[in-house]
Amino acid sequence: MQRRTWMTLAPLTAALLMSACATTPATTTVAQTIAANPQLTTATRLINEAGLTETLQGAGPFTVFVPNDEAFKAAPPAMVDALGKDKVRLTALLNYHVVAGLLTSVDIKNGSIKTVQGGELSLYRSGAFVTADEAVVTTADVRATNGVVHIVDKVLMPPR
Repeated sequence: MQRRTWMTLAPLTAALLMSACATTPATTTVAQTIAANPQLTTATRLINEAGLTETLQGAGPFTVFVPNDEAFKAAPPAMVDALGKDKVRLTALLNYHVVAGLLTSVDIKNGSIKTVQGGELSLYRSGAFVTADEAVVTTADVRATNGVVHIVDKVLMPPR
């Protein structure tokens, strides 16, 4: 009799466990989510240098199109060095990667959206393919408690 009860409850238990995993909310902020990703060490360092960590741990919500380490390696070395020496320019560049509000990949509409920096970021979506300016979103919809992170393959450059 006990065996029969277990066999009856096993599918129900498995379904409950699986649904709990699927609906578990994010437990880290945007800043913590970026810092925890080994592909984003350069972005994490620059966010810290610009003093934006506290902001990205705030209430939000924020949508961040964060360049991976390969994107920073592909950028002109002189540009990356100059950013490290000019906090105002660094902050402007990083804020160009941030949009106020929660924008998942399915919410993205073709067109422009205003960034925290004040510039217009061109977004394009076709099915699961998403771009921000000329950068391709390689990993979309990394949830955080105060927003969402999209990892991109290029450093986004604000218009001058």
